[in-house]
Amino acid sequence: MSITAARLDAVRAEGRAALVGYLPVGFPTVSGSIDAVRAMIEAGADVVELGVPYSDPVMDGSTIQQAVDVALGNGVRVKDVFTVIEAVADLGAPVLVMSYYNPVLRYGVDAFARDLAAAGGAGIITPDLIPDEAAEWTAAADARDLDKVFLVAPSSTPERLRSTAAASRGFVYAASTMGVTGERATVGGDAQALVARTRAAGAERVCVGLGVSRAEQAAEVGSYADGVIVGSAFVRPLLGDGPFSERVEAMSRVVSSLAGGVASARTSGAPA
Repeated sequence: MSITAARLDAVRAEGRAALVGYLPVGFPTVSGSIDAVRAMIEAGADVVELGVPYSDPVMDGSTIQQAVDVALGNGVRVKDVFTVIEAVADLGAPVLVMSYYNPVLRYGVDAFARDLAAAGGAGIITPDLIPDEAAEWTAAADARDLDKVFLVAPSSTPERLRSTAAASRGFVYAASTMGVTGERATVGGDAQALVARTRAAGAERVCVGLGVSRAEQAAEVGSYADGVIVGSAFVRPLLGDGPFSERVEAMSRVVSSLAGGVASARTSGAPA
């Protein structure tokens, strides 16, 4: 079993969903992103998503794009992802890379899998890669015992749900709504139904992302999903103007708040 799946199952045994936190590598610097990721884990994130900065982030909203632009401007490289993974490995949280597929192709698919595994990474989430076109990545990931996390959306057909559930390892990422990442007043109304449909299609674990930014939203999603994925709400405090250490502290407070929201779902009587 993958370490990501094992963590999700262990958290489920506690009667709650996992909090999955996203941060981009290299914002504002590589060392700064290491400090932020460590703080995020210490504040309550169960699983980490490390974003690979990319010049054409078609799925990212404005908050993450701002951070990614800074990282790219400061010269972040794909290899820096592995540096960050190694630097947070002692905290024990599974670390998945979130990347558009082009940076992986440019680095070399097998080389990326090799270096990710060597750094202690758990696998990759590939938002723009569908299972039908993932044969090369699937082979490389399977050879290195890495997770392959593919996405489903409210528009996914039953056939697409089945193929994605079969191809994924670790969990299936359920996008709560059609659109880009970002904080929203409400989580997509189709999210719970999408989780149920994805499980019915064969997925053992389903985590929900896009739009979760407040404790009550985390509690809502945590009542029916295996994991609650949060990105923009954690990145936003890091975009402030004060000393970076203070911005990291502000982010940690947000992480703690959402971790509390996820944990509160188990006291509501709803299944995790």
